[in-house]
Amino acid sequence: MLWTIFLPLIGLLILLLMLFSCLTRRREKNEPPLDKGFIPWLGHALEFGRDAAKFLAQMKEKHGDIFTVRVAGLYVTVLLDPNSFDAVINGTSLDFSHARNKLLERIFSLKLQNIEPTEERKWMEEHFKGVSLNELSSSMNSHLRKLLLSDQAGGCGKATEWKKDGLFSLCYSLLFRAGYLTLFERRDNVATVYQEFRKFDSLLTKLARCSLKRGERKAVNSSRERLWELLSPSCLGGGFESSSWQRSYHNFLQEEGVDPEMQKRALLLQLWTTQCNSGPASFWLLGFLLTHPEAMEAVKTEIRGLTHQGDSLKRPPINPLEPHNTPVFDSVLSETLRLTAAVMINREVMEDKILRLVNGQEYHMRKGDRVCLFPFLSPQMDPEIHHDPQVFKYDRFLNEDFTVKDIFYKGERRLKYYTMPWGAGKNICVGKEFAVTAIKQFVFLLLTHLDIEMCDPEGKLPPVNPSRYGFGMLQPDGDLEVRYRLKRTQHKI
Repeated sequence: MLWTIFLPLIGLLILLLMLFSCLTRRREKNEPPLDKGFIPWLGHALEFGRDAAKFLAQMKEKHGDIFTVRVAGLYVTVLLDPNSFDAVINGTSLDFSHARNKLLERIFSLKLQNIEPTEERKWMEEHFKGVSLNELSSSMNSHLRKLLLSDQAGGCGKATEWKKDGLFSLCYSLLFRAGYLTLFERRDNVATVYQEFRKFDSLLTKLARCSLKRGERKAVNSSRERLWELLSPSCLGGGFESSSWQRSYHNFLQEEGVDPEMQKRALLLQLWTTQCNSGPASFWLLGFLLTHPEAMEAVKTEIRGLTHQGDSLKRPPINPLEPHNTPVFDSVLSETLRLTAAVMINREVMEDKILRLVNGQEYHMRKGDRVCLFPFLSPQMDPEIHHDPQVFKYDRFLNEDFTVKDIFYKGERRLKYYTMPWGAGKNICVGKEFAVTAIKQFVFLLLTHLDIEMCDPEGKLPPVNPSRYGFGMLQPDGDLEVRYRLKRTQHKI
């Protein structure tokens, strides 16, 4: 038929028109500075993926607090003025779900077309707040303590003899396993799930950016399929409790009409979402304490002030679930997250619109473009906001009277957003309180139950893995070797 001859030509013509449009785009009146890069279509994708923080810092130096870059065929407007973030966070005609769904399909092969984002968030809030939060935190505390003590008692030698490990490995392993047992409640496969998860997570950023090599693609697909199998509801058996978080989420997916194949893929998404940040955050926090003795002593002094008399290992003197006034620890955590939390907030422009900044400037946004906030660069690492932003200062978020310091300025304007590890607005992390409680539980348990020190007294924290920018908590490129043992006198710190 005649149309079969012309169809490929029409498709080729459309592709050529799209390529021509990308190559010929020019900055129009009232648009941000445009930087397309030298490589057609690809633009700045390589630099962006290699080290987003370094690349965006260079663009900020070149263009200022707002600019548009071409990244793999997309035009991304980056806004780095935290005073104007609300224009994006609460702006109209800016969509969060479309780009998110594309990413979920690429990373997890997951399509949740039947679920309204508002309904899913409502379910999450019900299960990570109030009574549900208390129950989850209590379970997490119990699992952390059991795993910590069983790991110390296991293996060769006495529990009070020194053991060596990488701090990142130690933190990630304990927090992941405790979190998995808390939410998924499987006890027979936790070690296998952790091993496969680490393999999958190590390649996740390349999977998201479509930059996997052939052998890596085979490895990540194998780990992903294995995790689907391990998390599948059909494998739960009699050990699965009907009241668990996993069962509740599985029931929610069924009620929303999600098919069985997508249900197990959605469970992998939730495993990654709930377990990918607490371990790395605890590593950085403990690493900063170990490499800054004055900060470690300040935290230990605060814990001593909370400690009651008692020497029973099974009944620790501090209950991390009880409300305690811990301004020093809270400041240490805030400073840790300022230095190592690197989320990106992305929105798709659904129709042409005007973006109004707090300084009165207005910029035209084109339909189909993306808008991106990168709080790691500003406000978190902005020298106008935080003096010596590269330096860890445990009391940066403390006033002299030990109240929370939350007054910061940029350009003589007080900031609403001076650090943003959890995102902001209606899409702020639902599990924030659960994660903070878990980190606090873990650090308190380690400092009250273990002697821990660096193998090299002059050791330093490893650099960050730059490929993790934009994916939540940063991870180290290497590890910090430590040695630890069960305290001879329990709870003496």
